[in-house]
Amino acid sequence: MDFEYSTEQRMLADSLARLVADNWTLAQRRARQGGLDASAWNALAELGVLGLTIDTEHGGFGETPASLLPVHLELGRGLVDEPVIASGVMSATAIQAGGNADAARQWLPAIASGEAVVTIAYQEPGRRYAVDPEGCRLSADATPATDAGWVLDGVKHLVWHGGAAHAWIVSARDAGDGEPVLLIVPADARGVTVAETNTLDRSRCARLDFKQVRIAPSQVLARGDAALAALTLSLEWGVAALCAHAAGAISRLLDITVDYLKARKQFGQPLAAFQALQHSMAEMVVAREMALSMAYVAAAALGETDASQRRRMIAAAKLEVAQAGRLVSQKAVQLHGGMGMTDELEVGDFFKRLTVVDLMFGDTAEQLAIMEETAGIAQ
Repeated sequence: MDFEYSTEQRMLADSLARLVADNWTLAQRRARQGGLDASAWNALAELGVLGLTIDTEHGGFGETPASLLPVHLELGRGLVDEPVIASGVMSATAIQAGGNADAARQWLPAIASGEAVVTIAYQEPGRRYAVDPEGCRLSADATPATDAGWVLDGVKHLVWHGGAAHAWIVSARDAGDGEPVLLIVPADARGVTVAETNTLDRSRCARLDFKQVRIAPSQVLARGDAALAALTLSLEWGVAALCAHAAGAISRLLDITVDYLKARKQFGQPLAAFQALQHSMAEMVVAREMALSMAYVAAAALGETDASQRRRMIAAAKLEVAQAGRLVSQKAVQLHGGMGMTDELEVGDFFKRLTVVDLMFGDTAEQLAIMEETAGIAQ
């Protein structure tokens, strides 16, 4: 996979950097409190960010996985918390992989244009990250009448940007045969209760309670193995984009820390002149390069045809990026001294985002379990 920026990618990255600098300042981010800003969201859509990997037939640009890097590196540098990954990457991937042509025609152009926000609802209380149908307690019961649809009952939680979504892609279990089902549920469906909450990094998530929610047959994206494969692929694309986002955040946080150490003086000289602090900065530089390298690995994995190999590469990337994020964010807080612990600086914002990145879509324990499970393919 060629990771040299094309002319178009360079222009997009430069335009996006300017947009982020104008619309995601510290004050603007905190004022939104994780809410969706319509003007900023539309600006992202106009740049083509939301339809980047959606096929041209449905209003997107049909770009390769490598295009995730320049975009999400810049979004990470600005701590952009709009649902670009949730909607433009993960949900678009699930819809395209699901094979429901009608749903693709309805939702993909709306996602690409920014008219619709769609997010994935797959986690449930009492379960940690798993997507297997055996542990899924949200049931999809086929109604007795022919082609009358389905009835959903159950709960999903930790739905990223769930309160801002116009629809959710919901994983369920067929109450009849126990097979997985992947459905797209409009946010205005009767019987759905949404409870939104803030997260550590000033983003938002939601709990969705489904009580006798009627779903039309046309809203089924996939069933059986196809449903599981579409959901798994959407999460893998989400992790790859998240790795690039984290690498961008790490890079920006390192820049902020270096600037601070050069400007702050002690005993008549900049803090950056002290050897012990130089050692810490060197460790942070190594971690930044590791995170960027593994973000490349994650993007390359999306082009891997072997599902087990792809899963292993994604897990390895997530594991290393999370570790780099912890090291850089913790050292940045430490090197800023007491100021690093206050809300006056944005160092804490980066610390919180990188802490959350570690937990999303599978924490360290989950990634290690995947690595162990797929160890055989490396032999």
